[in-house]
Amino acid sequence: MVRGYRGELDLNNAQKTRCRKHAGAARWAYNYGLRRKQETYKAGQKTPTAIDLHREINALKPSEPWMYAVSKCAFQEGLRDLDAAFKHFFRKCRLKKEGTWKGKCGYPRYKSRKKAIGGARFTGSIRVFPDAIQLPRLGRLRLKEHGYFPLNGKISSATIHEQAGRWFVSICVHEEAKAPQPAAGDVIGVDLGIKRLATLSDGRTFENLKALRKKITALKRTSRHHGRKVKGSRNRQKAKQRLSRMHARIANVRNDALHQATAQIVARTKPDAERPRVIVLEDLHIAGMLKNRQLARAIADVGMYEFKRQILYKAEQAGVQVLLASRWEPSSKTCSWCGWVNEALTLSDRVFVCLECGSVQDRDANAARNLAALAQ
Repeated sequence: MVRGYRGELDLNNAQKTRCRKHAGAARWAYNYGLRRKQETYKAGQKTPTAIDLHREINALKPSEPWMYAVSKCAFQEGLRDLDAAFKHFFRKCRLKKEGTWKGKCGYPRYKSRKKAIGGARFTGSIRVFPDAIQLPRLGRLRLKEHGYFPLNGKISSATIHEQAGRWFVSICVHEEAKAPQPAAGDVIGVDLGIKRLATLSDGRTFENLKALRKKITALKRTSRHHGRKVKGSRNRQKAKQRLSRMHARIANVRNDALHQATAQIVARTKPDAERPRVIVLEDLHIAGMLKNRQLARAIADVGMYEFKRQILYKAEQAGVQVLLASRWEPSSKTCSWCGWVNEALTLSDRVFVCLECGSVQDRDANAARNLAALAQ
């Protein structure tokens, strides 16, 4: 089993400078490789691979002294990322010819240091300590969270990257996967919404924190301040940092709410009898829902796709089965008591009133119970 761990680094100024150099070297290698591939393609020659381009960079090192200050991994992994980008580009082109891909193919573009600092990936000798991690050429870097990274796993790679002025490290660990015990709890239906993040068939609800909606006014104001600064000035750089920190704060609040909700639903740490044996979700067409201009921002603020992704991988680790109901299933329009279908139900109707049996239920709770019934 390959598992990723991510933690924040506690760096001093000298270490931040070295991290910036490695991120810049990876970006330079990516741009160099892209330029060389385009030149060979226009000349009708064979396109060089990442190995060929790395040999060219090694030949340039005597004339470029700054290259000796960074690890060779920064150049190697930057060129490998370029090969992967072209691989995905050609794959999407092939799918578009077949008619199975409707979006853009995504031709690789040059990376600019004006947009983001980026990061760098390391391979080889990587050691993990309870409070630090040791990387090639960077040395021992302190971690803000102690005891989170595994000490005995086989680490294949480590990636450092900058986000809103903070540096993080992600490691890829190969672990022995243990088969989880099958859960034996009740079936749970989960209905996602905008007003509430999730409504469960057992009566539990998880509120939507609306991270973007609560900060949208401050975000607009900060964005205007950034746009009014002179390009290239120190004040514009400070405004950019404030704007990036606000975007990161909004994303962190949303991700924290999603992780807490999905962890409580899956209940991986509880006994087998208390974990749900089946979780039923709707297979929603998120891209189509986002075309509604009146609700697009609210739908995107929920993070429905991320909720589904977390449920799927956490349930797999906990021995819980996940069923995806059809997106055309009338779960909200069907009475969970008698099965009567209200075809005239609209999105503004938040209470479901059955004209057949007379039951009055919350719309989302009724849909969650219908989803749970599908597992039977």
